[in-house]
Amino acid sequence: MYNFLKSVLKNLLPKKIIFKYEDQIRMFLKPFYVGTSHECNICETKLKKFVELENGDLICPICGSLPRTRRLNFLLESEFLKSNLTFLDFSPSRMLYKKWKIRKDINYYPTDFENEFLSDYHYDITNIDSEGEKFDLIICYHILEHITDDKKAMSELYRVLKKKGKIIIQTPFKDGEIYEDFSITSVEEKLKHFGQKDHVRIYSILGLESRLKNVGFETEIRVFEEDNYLGFKKNETMIFCEK
Repeated sequence: MYNFLKSVLKNLLPKKIIFKYEDQIRMFLKPFYVGTSHECNICETKLKKFVELENGDLICPICGSLPRTRRLNFLLESEFLKSNLTFLDFSPSRMLYKKWKIRKDINYYPTDFENEFLSDYHYDITNIDSEGEKFDLIICYHILEHITDDKKAMSELYRVLKKKGKIIIQTPFKDGEIYEDFSITSVEEKLKHFGQKDHVRIYSILGLESRLKNVGFETEIRVFEEDNYLGFKKNETMIFCEK
């Protein structure tokens, strides 16, 4: 049902219309998926199943959250989101944008440079329009693999983070060394070499950590276990940075 409806809507309606009425569309699906075997921790719907996508990710049919989004939500709610926090979120997921935007106890700065995500700001991550040491928490989730001058971006993240502030970073990872080749410029070749048409590299975990350390961050690599009930993936990896 989910994949069928998604295909029909994608072919019939503009993306902006789908986004505008997304909540109402998903509520139509709810009776088909409500159960007790699983739970989405973002929309708080108990489900009989998640929907498996072609890449194996388990999407929530009610709010559209992916495993990495639900994991991020869990971590922030349990460890990081404190009252009076100033919080910078690059290219936020629609579900989390809606959730955190209405919170009155945090200072939320959702940003997207190319206006493809819901956001209130349009910061260039390589030249962030902000004073130094402004943010207590920064989410940089699946961003750096898009950025040609990633070292400049990391330096900017370091500059605008408060002392003892935290950054949570995730990208796709590979074994071995970082793979990047700036002679690869076509959409077709980027898709072939980097796995997505707008990526410019694939990081290794240790390679990304090394670059982050080189701009001054203290780092911690955390690898998480699978949670079938909440639809979390096995061996999901994040890098936590502190200034």
